[in-house]
Amino acid sequence: MAEFKEISPNASVGDKLLNWVDNRFPASKLYKEHLSEYYAPKNFNFWYFFGSLALFVLVIQIVTGIFLVMHYKPDAAQAFASVEYIMRDVPWGWLIRYMHSTGASAFFVVVYFHMFRGLIYGSYRKPRELVWLFGCAIFLCLMAEAFMGYLLPWGQMSYWGAQVIVNLFAAVPVIGPDLALLIRGDYVVSDATLNRFFSFHVIAVPLVLLGLVAAHIIALHEVGSNNPDGVEIKKYKDEQGRPLDGIPFHPYYTVHDILGVTGFLVIFTAIVFFAPELGGYFLEYNNFIPADPLKTPLHIAPVWYFTPYYSMLRAITTEMMYALVLCVVIAAYLGVTRIKMPSALKGAVVAAAVIVMGLMLKIDAKFWGVVVMGGAVIILFFLPWLDNCAVKSIRYRPDWHKYLYAIFVINFVILGYLGVQPPSPIGERVSQVGTLFYFGFFLLMPWWSRLGETKPVPDRVTFTPH
Repeated sequence: MAEFKEISPNASVGDKLLNWVDNRFPASKLYKEHLSEYYAPKNFNFWYFFGSLALFVLVIQIVTGIFLVMHYKPDAAQAFASVEYIMRDVPWGWLIRYMHSTGASAFFVVVYFHMFRGLIYGSYRKPRELVWLFGCAIFLCLMAEAFMGYLLPWGQMSYWGAQVIVNLFAAVPVIGPDLALLIRGDYVVSDATLNRFFSFHVIAVPLVLLGLVAAHIIALHEVGSNNPDGVEIKKYKDEQGRPLDGIPFHPYYTVHDILGVTGFLVIFTAIVFFAPELGGYFLEYNNFIPADPLKTPLHIAPVWYFTPYYSMLRAITTEMMYALVLCVVIAAYLGVTRIKMPSALKGAVVAAAVIVMGLMLKIDAKFWGVVVMGGAVIILFFLPWLDNCAVKSIRYRPDWHKYLYAIFVINFVILGYLGVQPPSPIGERVSQVGTLFYFGFFLLMPWWSRLGETKPVPDRVTFTPH
C-alpha cells in the first residue's frame, strides 16, 4: 500500500482537496503522464488533427445518443413514429437527431483521414504495431456500430439495407442459413432484429469501442507518437531525460487540437443546420419513408462509408472468379519459383493452391464476395508486416510511392462512388479492376515497398517554427 503524501496545513483548500484525491486516486499522476509530461514530437502538422477529432466526435455520438434513447422506442410498430416524434415534438430533438446522424458520417471522415495519415507516415511500423492493431479493431467496431444504428430509424432504406446485408451471411457454406437466422432473430428482418440491433448499438458495441479507444491511447502513450519524419524523438534527451525534439502535449497540443476542433465545428454545424441529408449521402431520402416489407426500393445501397466495400462485394461475379483463380495460380508459381524453400514446402504450396482453386470454383461467388468484403478490412491488420520499406515516412520514400498512394486513394473513392450507383456493366468492370488493385496494393507490398532508392532520413525531426 502506498504511503499517504502529507501537505502543509497552510496550503489552499484546492491543494488540500487535490492532495486528498491523489492519496486515493492517481489524478495528478495521470495528468502528468498523459498530458503535461507526455512529450510529443514538435513537428506535428495538419494530419495530426484527426486523432483528437475522432475522440471529439465519439463524445458527440455518445452524448446525442443518450438523449435520443430517452425518446426512441425499439419496437417495429413504433420506431419510425418515435423518430418523427423526436424530430417534430421534442424540444431541439431535430438538432440532436441531425447531430447524431451527421456525427456518424463525420466519424468515418475523420477516421479515414486518421488512417490515411498512419499509412503515409508509417505509424503502423515498429514499435507501434499494437497501436495500429487497436486502431483497426476500433474501425471494425465502428462499422458494426454504424450498421446496427442504421436499422434503428426503421425507414425503407434501413429495413432493406439490413435485409440485404444480413442475407449475405446466408451465403456462408453449411452454417450460413442458421447464422443469418441468429443475427435476425427471425426469418425476416422484424421486431426481433430491431431489438437485437438496438441492444448491441446502445450497450454492447459502445462498451467494446470505449475499451479499445482506451487501449489505443494507452499503447500510443507507452511507445510515443510518430511524426511526419518517422524519426524516434526518444533518441536524444536533455539532462532531465526530456526528448530534445519533443514538447509537452499540454498546453501545446491541446491548443493545437482546439484549433482543429474549431475548424471541424464550423463545417459540422454548417452541414447540420443547412444540409443534414447532404444530397442523400448522409441521410437517404428513402429513409424518411416508413419501412414496408412489401415494397422494395428501386436501388438498395448502404451509407457512403460502407460503399467501397459494397463495391468489392458486387465485383465478385462468376466470371470474376476465373480472374481470381488466375491470381492464385500466378501467386503459387511465383512462390515456388522465386522464393527459396524446401521441396516439401513447395509441394504444400502447390497443394494448398489446388485446394483453394477447387473451393473457389465450387462454392458460389456470392460467398466469395462476402469473403472479399471482409478481407478488405481484415488485411489492414497485417499492414505492419507487409511493409518492407527501409524508411517509415512517405517524405523519404521514392517519389513514385507518392503516386502509388494517390492512385490507391482515388481508387478507393471511385469504389465508394460506384457502391452508391445502381449496378451497370461498365461499373461492374471498373469495380472489378478497383478490387484487384486494392488487394494488389497490400498483397504485393512486401515486394514493391522494397523497390526504389530511399532518401536520407534526418537524425532529428525537421521543424520550422511558425
